[in-house]
Amino acid sequence: MLNVERLQAGYGPAQVLFEVSFAMRAGEVSTLIGRNGMGKTTTIGAIMGLVPVSGGDVTFEGTALRGLPPYRIAQSGLGLVPEGRQIFPTLTVEENLVATAAARFGPARWTLARIYDFFPSLAERRRHAGNQLSGGEQQMLAIGRGLMTNPKLLILDEATEGLAPRVRAEIWQCLARLKAEGQSILLVDKNLDALVKLADRHVMIEKGHVVWTGTSAELAADAGIRERYLQI
Repeated sequence: MLNVERLQAGYGPAQVLFEVSFAMRAGEVSTLIGRNGMGKTTTIGAIMGLVPVSGGDVTFEGTALRGLPPYRIAQSGLGLVPEGRQIFPTLTVEENLVATAAARFGPARWTLARIYDFFPSLAERRRHAGNQLSGGEQQMLAIGRGLMTNPKLLILDEATEGLAPRVRAEIWQCLARLKAEGQSILLVDKNLDALVKLADRHVMIEKGHVVWTGTSAELAADAGIRERYLQI
């Protein structure tokens, strides 16, 4: 589904990614893991056309994405839930959701009614502005907004960062439901235990290089890898 090959990217003269390569299949949950500042968010930004790419290729379902503007990349079927949520603060919950609604690949799987069923607290707060929501509600809204694009691949950057334990658990349950429905997901998060339970495969990034890839079972069994690259 997604193929990243020898990707190089950075900011101005500062190169951050050095020939990052990985692939993921449809229906799979994959993660980018590593310590802070190692290049995970930059990788997502480069895939989505938000960070300048200086080398390599990104293809999605056989279509080359490198060089396309971000809106074209989104239209190809990639939905992003960005770090920091970045909801529209003065729009209501419902306006935030409607603003991104699209159905480019047949009948919409995700509608307002289905988002409200998936996140009941958003239904209760549908007339509230984004800046009136709690952090957890804002994260649910960001995920709902991404789903309203009816993406083939949903990308989440720091899906549970800064949330209370109860809210984090609710987000993980939602992601598990999405996986059970066959939604392809690329995920960045610091909660390794939750990632191992949810994901099929992991890509470990260290200083802009891919240093390890493998399954959840392989990651759980390899204490040396975890200690060396994640310091846990």
